[in-house]
Amino acid sequence: MAGLATIARQCGWEVSGSDAAFHPPMGRVVRDLGIPLFTGYDADCDARPADLHVVGNAVSRGNPLVESILRKGRPMTSGPQFLRDHVLRGRKVLAVAGTHGKTTTTALLVHILEKAGLSPGFLAGGVLPSLGACARMSDSEWFVIEADEYDSAFFDKRPKFMHYHPRGAILNNLEFDHADIYNSADEIVRQFHYLLRTIPDDGKILARAGDAGLARAMEMGAYSPAEFFGGDADDDADGAKGAEWRWRMSGGEMEVWRRGKLRCRLAPPLPGAMNRNNTLAALALADWAGAKVEDAEKHLRDFAAPLRRLQFLGEAAGARVYDDFAHHPTAYAETIRALREADPGRRVIAVFEPRSNTMKAGVFRDAIGAALAEADFAIGCGDGLEWSLAEALRVLKGRGIAVADSGAALARVLALARQGDSVLLMSNGDFGGLPEKVLRGLAGRDNSARPRKTRAKTDDGETAFSRREDD
Repeated sequence: MAGLATIARQCGWEVSGSDAAFHPPMGRVVRDLGIPLFTGYDADCDARPADLHVVGNAVSRGNPLVESILRKGRPMTSGPQFLRDHVLRGRKVLAVAGTHGKTTTTALLVHILEKAGLSPGFLAGGVLPSLGACARMSDSEWFVIEADEYDSAFFDKRPKFMHYHPRGAILNNLEFDHADIYNSADEIVRQFHYLLRTIPDDGKILARAGDAGLARAMEMGAYSPAEFFGGDADDDADGAKGAEWRWRMSGGEMEVWRRGKLRCRLAPPLPGAMNRNNTLAALALADWAGAKVEDAEKHLRDFAAPLRRLQFLGEAAGARVYDDFAHHPTAYAETIRALREADPGRRVIAVFEPRSNTMKAGVFRDAIGAALAEADFAIGCGDGLEWSLAEALRVLKGRGIAVADSGAALARVLALARQGDSVLLMSNGDFGGLPEKVLRGLAGRDNSARPRKTRAKTDDGETAFSRREDD
């Protein structure tokens, strides 16, 4: 919603916004734009007048402001529909979809196109440090968008990505998630297939090889030129044909191959195999859009990951603190592996919060322990769960514990952490400010440390837009 507000302002709309809270970094984004913000929803829509109310998918029936909008018949739309109606028409949209890695891959694609001089508009699910924004309008024909399979609003149950009608798309991976709106992986596969139906026959599809869910979506029908991408370790036995685009590591460099021809070598911009897949996908789609992959080393030399994607916050008392948005067992495992690669030889203390609706429902409780197995110690905050997190962590055989809340997690981390450790905080919420508190607590042992502030992400809220009088 912060990105929508940014784009609406740049398009000439007057914007105000309501949310339950305005956490950094997104709260800071909209405040820096000078947008009037209202905390809470206890208001009549006449008190917050607008020509159009754009309702985020975190808001539902029973919300006082929504009830007022409905009762008085005010114009209302979902965020994705607003984008389709007022931003994306007439543009060549490049969409990045998948269960994991959407924000990072979106950031990589935007950065490559920007460095190639194509200056795309974009909307990402996080702040891109290299551009200092989560969204931007531009005069370019290209627009890069993070394409989420979650629904659009309480009255618009289509996946967000069904509104975007992309010219090119990256399909990174497909796993079961969002158990609050999908009953099975089959339902998600079908939605990805519907996305494929919206891509024109002169477009482009880049899909990861070896992903069974994506292979099934493609087998249901793809109507555009498609290529697969992956690393040499990807298993193509699940139905995906051999990958045209491949990466492999050689002497610390990432080699990029297409159809058996070496196209370039570069220093991997981010650690971990998942991020190398993200990088390869972005390079392949950018190459199709005109940013040639042979220039990858130059284009990605100064790339910085989006905030809260294995973000290094600082070091204190000899321990390093990282913040990550991971909220799915696969993301837990891949993030820990990436940290091992980035910080080899250090003990990893993983602290996590099962906060998403799917995690709270216990859908992945049998997978959590295995996902954390490569950490030296795991601490989970089990507040408000209807299932036993302690039982789920028993597979770690004494290397994992469940605590009641972030305060108890802080005490445990400060008791455990020592010089040479890496502390990894994983949550798709602000985690009660835990990353910053950990860094401050460790710094209390080492007054010479200067901890950096943490970042957090706000939930989608409701934003009201109105046209300027002179527009």
